[in-house]
Amino acid sequence: MNDSSQRVAIVTGAARGIGAGVATRLAQDGMAVAVLDLDEAACRPVADAITAEGGRALAVGCDVSDPAAVEAAVTRIADELGPPVVLVNNAGITRDNLLFRMGVDEWDAVMNVHLRGAFLMSKACQSYMTQAGMGRIVNLSSTSALGNRGQANYAAAKAGMQGFTKTLAIELGKFGITANAIAPGFIETEMTQATAARVGMSWEDFRAAAAAKIPVGRGGTPADIAATASFFAREEAGFVNGQVVYVAGGPRD
Repeated sequence: MNDSSQRVAIVTGAARGIGAGVATRLAQDGMAVAVLDLDEAACRPVADAITAEGGRALAVGCDVSDPAAVEAAVTRIADELGPPVVLVNNAGITRDNLLFRMGVDEWDAVMNVHLRGAFLMSKACQSYMTQAGMGRIVNLSSTSALGNRGQANYAAAKAGMQGFTKTLAIELGKFGITANAIAPGFIETEMTQATAARVGMSWEDFRAAAAAKIPVGRGGTPADIAATASFFAREEAGFVNGQVVYVAGGPRD
């Protein structure tokens, strides 16, 4: 695939963890990748690693909850890499607390990054996808969408991502654009390490306890999520639309 026909992907929240894994995998699939996160400097190691392997990548700093910042970032990506036709909405944060302790600021922060961010990024990219007659939007949900103690904000946001995905699938399908969601289970990342610290457990004990409940007997990795994103982003996945896949090592309702 030469540069003139190379598809351009944007992965948000790509400075580390799942986002970095997805960005790397899409680059391995032959795409040019915009590695987008709040801090552009934090994105550069991922972008540099892709470039070192012979790929094309661009580190982009952007607050996905800021409409002006999103428009500027997507325009820059289109100018420097090419029109984006693959978008992975992965950016997310946690502000865990029990309902009676949760502040409005903790609720709003999570909603703004997950849902507002996915909305703004999808809106900014869909025109490029429509013009190309092809697009792939992949949204990151979570098994927490099914409910999780201490995560009323996060669970609501991740459930919202599923409804958002299905609506995009209905509205954009006729333009050759599909929208699907991935709902990870326990994935070994910096975020889950932070959760272990928050609940006062060692990472080893926390990981072992999680793995004991998973039918395949292990925690997931960013590569597990990246493999699913890779499938959704392919041209041959064009008849898969509006789906939510739980990548959790076992069945989830």
